[in-house]
Amino acid sequence: MIIEVVAVGTELLLGQIVNSNAAFLGHQFAENGFDSHYQVVVGDNFDRMVETFRTAIDRADAVVITGGIGPTQDDVTREAIAVATGRKMIRDEEYAVAMRTRWESLGRVMPENNLRQADRPEGADPLPNRAGTAPGLALEHRGTWIFAVPGVPAEMELLITEQVIPRLRRAAGDSVVLVSRVIRTWGRSESQVAEMLDDLFQASVNPSVAFLASAGEIKIRVTAKAETEAGAELLIAPVEAAIRDRLGSTVFGTDRDTIYRVVQAMLIQKGWTIATAESATAGLVSAALTRTPGSSAVVAGGITAYTIDAKAELLGVSRDLMALDGLVSEPTALAMADGARFRFGTDVGVAVTGEAGPDPAETDTGTMVIAVVTPEGRMARTLRLPGDRERVRTYATTAALHLVRLAVAGEWWAP
Repeated sequence: MIIEVVAVGTELLLGQIVNSNAAFLGHQFAENGFDSHYQVVVGDNFDRMVETFRTAIDRADAVVITGGIGPTQDDVTREAIAVATGRKMIRDEEYAVAMRTRWESLGRVMPENNLRQADRPEGADPLPNRAGTAPGLALEHRGTWIFAVPGVPAEMELLITEQVIPRLRRAAGDSVVLVSRVIRTWGRSESQVAEMLDDLFQASVNPSVAFLASAGEIKIRVTAKAETEAGAELLIAPVEAAIRDRLGSTVFGTDRDTIYRVVQAMLIQKGWTIATAESATAGLVSAALTRTPGSSAVVAGGITAYTIDAKAELLGVSRDLMALDGLVSEPTALAMADGARFRFGTDVGVAVTGEAGPDPAETDTGTMVIAVVTPEGRMARTLRLPGDRERVRTYATTAALHLVRLAVAGEWWAP
């Protein structure tokens, strides 16, 4: 089944809002075995919307439209669908009453323009929206399915997973089960991983193998089709085992195992606590470590210090030695990690210092030094990271978390 995505909103064309919905939809369709050849953005212009919808309907088996179904005057997606399909608009009086009742229960008077959300093209089914007031709609038109969902990401994601995907699967006549396993890695480039797994990729039919790079991590997605979920898992198992065997300790988790969750679990298991000392990343490592509930059990605190004087005073390290070694050096990073450990009385200290750019003071932009100290050892690593300032900082944060993971596991990296 070929699905076309149409995002409605002038704000998307102007760059005022990032179209994060596109990534979510692409991922969902790929995970469910659907093809998506086009993703189109159209502004809030009625005639262009009608033309865009007609084009999509003519070349796809299903069209998913996001945005433009709210209560304001520029929310005309429903009306544009009606014109594109040659249908008249009708009002769902039952839903109109339900909206009034909801507003009254909140002690408020409903603006009359909210009634527009009870309108839909004739023949369309409403898609209940538990996260908001604007229902989606589903309409079959001459063999093509048309879905309209809100542009608000939380509402869009809910309707796509609960309403749209099941209908698409039924429409496709897909009686098989599709299961995907995402194997998460760090420490090798995408090209290295692809080369090491080339034979698995070349032979990938069922299960199929795909690669995805993001924030310094490489993900390998293995997808299998079978009559049952258990059958799909059996197909995935030997491929996953081969990937783990080849990539070794660069594999750190699967599916929803984010690095900060993995590190938190490892520290809890060890009974260890951690503190951070950061310069170039300015608290990003500390923020990542505290992203999940329960982080206070392992994270004692963090210090952000940029200058030699601030680092010396806050971390209790030698200013003269740092001046001698330089701010961007492995001895300085190790001293910072030691200082964080001492100041907070923790088992683990992690430090980041470096040149995120754009105007380097000591060495090349992208040079980042990360140090980790545990009760079992201490080591620093110098990295050369690509990209602009924010990309360097993001990659350095990810790297710091992974070096903590390796150190806590006792799998120290080569000097």
